[in-house]
Amino acid sequence: MNIPQLSFLEMLYQEKYPDEVLRDALLARGDAQEMLFTLAQERRLKFFPENRAQVRSVIEVSNVCRQKCNYCAIGGKDQSVNYTLSADVMVALMKHLIEKGRQTILLQSGENINDEFIGDLTDAVGRIKREHPDLRIILCCGNLSKEQYHELKMAGASDYILKFEASNPLLFARCKPNDTLENRLHCIELLHEEGFRIGSGNIVGLPGQSVDDLVSDLQLAHRLPLSMNSTTIFVPAENTPYANEPAGDPRLTLNMMALLRIMNPHRLMPTTSSLEKMIHDGQYLGLLAGANTVTIHDGTPPELEKHFPIYSAKRIRPQIDHFRDILTRAGMKTDNI
Repeated sequence: MNIPQLSFLEMLYQEKYPDEVLRDALLARGDAQEMLFTLAQERRLKFFPENRAQVRSVIEVSNVCRQKCNYCAIGGKDQSVNYTLSADVMVALMKHLIEKGRQTILLQSGENINDEFIGDLTDAVGRIKREHPDLRIILCCGNLSKEQYHELKMAGASDYILKFEASNPLLFARCKPNDTLENRLHCIELLHEEGFRIGSGNIVGLPGQSVDDLVSDLQLAHRLPLSMNSTTIFVPAENTPYANEPAGDPRLTLNMMALLRIMNPHRLMPTTSSLEKMIHDGQYLGLLAGANTVTIHDGTPPELEKHFPIYSAKRIRPQIDHFRDILTRAGMKTDNI
């Protein structure tokens, strides 16, 4: 099928998403990209008519990780400090955030399947939910067992983020040598069976990734039973096997975000700190591309922040004033910052 330069927009307006249309849309620049963003904003407003952004705070509860992914600095060869917060500390940090007005808290860790850690996490979630039943708790802790997912769900966690990273099994295997795409998708299925609201998505710019791979990522995200979707730009992290690889393209990442919004208008979608690191005003541009979630990095104890590097030891950790500014400029609202 040979699709003319701008006809991909007509197809997107008609809610038709063949691979060729998505490929052209991913490569859009200039006026065509602006029109893509406009459509993304229209779709967001249709399903979120109050035009409000979800605000969440993140607590990085453990940097212990068994995965050793080639793009991630956690668990790298130069990681000198491993830490895991106790249940008491997790509860105290969540209470502090609740006092600030947070209604949604993300508890993030490396992939740590240790029963003691999962037990502490379950304990902390259960205790805080008994005191604050309306608090929305999101977890992002990697591949766990069905039993562990069940424990966390019964404790009161309602959402779980588990990114599939790459829909191409070979690309996935190169990036995540200790995991498989099949296993990752199986974990998403387990989360769905447990009744979690699920977030997933990809990374744009992984070494060896093609535009066709990104099209496949869009189609997979569209098929999965998600309440949240996201895309992250690849940042070459220090002390990783991919440290000297070229970074991902911010404009391609923004187009990916716009298409995720257009194809899945009912889902929450964050504008990420990695995008802010890679392009000036990156998170503001992410809102223009259809995002409606922001994450404030005010939950992790300051002395531990450097030990949770993910994409870089020099991470961007956005605070409240930054989000007040970009949300105002984007014409969006929120109740709790």
